[in-house]
Amino acid sequence: MKYVINYFENRASAPAYSGWVLSGITICFFGAAINTMAGWLYVISGVSCALLFVAAVLPAKSMKKLDIKRCPIQPVTAGDNLTVEFEIINASKNSVTLLNVLDILPLTLKQQSQQHNQYFNQHVINTIAAFGTHQWEYQHPTQRRGVYRWHTVEFRSGAPFGLFWSRRARSSPATAVVYPQVLPLTSCPLIDDIGLDASRRGNPQGNPYTAATEGLVRSLRPYHIGDPIRLVHWRTSARYGELRVRELEIITGGQDIIIALDTGHNWDEQNFEQAVIAAASLYFYAQHQKMNVQLWTADTGLIKGERPVLETLAATIPLADQTTSEIPNSPIIWLTQNPVTLSSITNGSRWLLWQATSSSEFINQNMPGIILNQDEDLQLQLQKAVSCVGA
Repeated sequence: MKYVINYFENRASAPAYSGWVLSGITICFFGAAINTMAGWLYVISGVSCALLFVAAVLPAKSMKKLDIKRCPIQPVTAGDNLTVEFEIINASKNSVTLLNVLDILPLTLKQQSQQHNQYFNQHVINTIAAFGTHQWEYQHPTQRRGVYRWHTVEFRSGAPFGLFWSRRARSSPATAVVYPQVLPLTSCPLIDDIGLDASRRGNPQGNPYTAATEGLVRSLRPYHIGDPIRLVHWRTSARYGELRVRELEIITGGQDIIIALDTGHNWDEQNFEQAVIAAASLYFYAQHQKMNVQLWTADTGLIKGERPVLETLAATIPLADQTTSEIPNSPIIWLTQNPVTLSSITNGSRWLLWQATSSSEFINQNMPGIILNQDEDLQLQLQKAVSCVGA
């Protein structure tokens, strides 16, 4: 019955419960009129039939000149609400009443509101005046990153009596971008130690932070929240009674970092979502540290810039059979679930590996990295010291 009712609502109109009741009463009056030949029964049945006819025709007619204009949807971060705005335009000389508006969301996005036992994409309008407009705005919760697209808004009207309902669809394309979460990292040894390692390779006799006085340390300044502890000059800090931090010209300035997300292999779904969050968090942490950072994925290659990176991470999915670009032939931070791929990245790279147990047979001891567990807090794992560091 539901399929039949929807079929008639989309093409003509379908009776509501009250319409079925009035139809039954009309048939009874008409049958009684035939049996008794009473004129007043014919009048009642005729008036009822006319009322049903008008109630069946007018809903579709009232929506004929309705149009809808959708405002662009601003990107949000997973966990925040999407703001969807409409302007419903009545271009006819008659007012429109008893109108129900339904935004047809994609199933994956709609399910995120059903978990709250609420439907945010429906709206009831009592009246839109002739040649008038009606503004509608609703907030829709998001839980997962992604790029969501949908195209249809449905009008459903029972005007003027509510005996019949008619439904008409309008094309209104929409695109909503939900960015992955960015974790507020206070430190990240995986990135913080990159300049330190490079300096040790250039000066094997010791730590240049304590030995060198030219070309490395530009000046000392007060400590700010988020500064790496490794840059604190302890002797000067003890003299002034407050933490002083080195500003470096060569070691940290101009460092090139490529965060590479392995999207060319199959992933566990939860692990991949954590990897996307980790990639976004590492990117913005490296930017905060004034480093030249880029993102690499198998289907897009190298990308730079806050918005392009977030949009790429919002849309990326792991596909083992997709056409992939070559992994950069330079040190990278490799995010993967497949330990076999660790042997194919350049020496001097670093890695994040999602798996429950260590696979030391595939791990190059000359490349520092962290083995992550999906059941533990991701932010704490990213802030812990790297492991598997070669001598």
